[in-house]
Amino acid sequence: MSGRKLLMGMVGGGRDAFIGGVHRAAAHLDGQVNLVAGCFSSDPEKARLSAEDFFVAADRSYSSYEEMAEKEASLPVGERIDFVSIVTPNFLHAPVAKVFLKKGIHVICDKPMTTTLAEAKELKKVADESAALFFLTHNYTGYPMVKEARERVRKGELGRILKVVSEYPQGWLLDSIESEGQKQASWRTNPKKAGASCCIGDIGTHAENLGHYITGLEIESLCAEFTSFVEGRELEDDGNLLIRYKGGAKGVLYASQISAGEENNLSIRIYGTEGSLTWYQEHPNELKFIPKGQPAQILRRGNDYLSEEAQRFTRIPFGHPEAFLEAFANLYLEAFRAIRDRLDGKEPEQPYDIPGMKDGVYGMAFIEAAVQSAASNEKWTPFPDLA
Repeated sequence: MSGRKLLMGMVGGGRDAFIGGVHRAAAHLDGQVNLVAGCFSSDPEKARLSAEDFFVAADRSYSSYEEMAEKEASLPVGERIDFVSIVTPNFLHAPVAKVFLKKGIHVICDKPMTTTLAEAKELKKVADESAALFFLTHNYTGYPMVKEARERVRKGELGRILKVVSEYPQGWLLDSIESEGQKQASWRTNPKKAGASCCIGDIGTHAENLGHYITGLEIESLCAEFTSFVEGRELEDDGNLLIRYKGGAKGVLYASQISAGEENNLSIRIYGTEGSLTWYQEHPNELKFIPKGQPAQILRRGNDYLSEEAQRFTRIPFGHPEAFLEAFANLYLEAFRAIRDRLDGKEPEQPYDIPGMKDGVYGMAFIEAAVQSAASNEKWTPFPDLA
């Protein structure tokens, strides 16, 4: 059954859409898929032109995602899409995912999973009742050196984790470019499309997810401050958080979209009783490891001294940079492995290393707690109940 290319559909991501192009490139990087169907835009003409751009047949370019799910599900396996990638603005993630999950079609969804925690819990119920799989593209977990960091924490090389410091500064929203019609800014700063948060919901979730993925720590409570520095902007463009983790570790998280000169400077530092780790997204092939009382070590992607997990997700020899697209593609590879196992009725040879529904619910709980804390005069806000 799985000895063929998987058939991919896409909702959103029409011509000129940044993240749609990233998903398509990542999905195709290993030659395992064909994009055969899509509802690429709510604008019929743009949807039609996008289908032509992507060489999708006219009869499988749909005017609505509901029509797409209905017609694709009516086709036999091997002709219908095996999965759909959802690359719309945030407010459409849940409704689109629900429709396809209910039709038994696997879903790969961009983050954040939904716009509210209640919506995330509702989507989880739909996924639990569906035969289809759900994956969430927290793409920074796909970097080999992030996986190396997690393996070293798991093996106890840092000892007991004491502090997690994560930062994600950007500068692209320093001016009110949404008022000039800039597409990416327009929906991200609009609460009807982005949800209750702009900066934390868009990039702060990546900083939080990175710490959670590497350390396994869960948040107990947090204290957040949000600021909208640009006059007239409804949602925050800067956020600062103090975090208390279960077990006693502490965290500091800073995310900003008004930090002049910053591009995409995601970083994380993890401090334990026996050493520390530092990783910068803009220099993703290196991981800094400092054992207690010893000189710093710079670990580099592609070398055989790294863990099996880091090497499993390394595509090219050391000295040849790997970065953003390859990390995304690593998530798609794991999703493809899970989908092929499901098609073949096989149990996985090893656990799938890709975020899913649990991560999506946790991420929305983080955003909700941060929003509540920022709106409150209380110092600490308990983390929401995930049940």
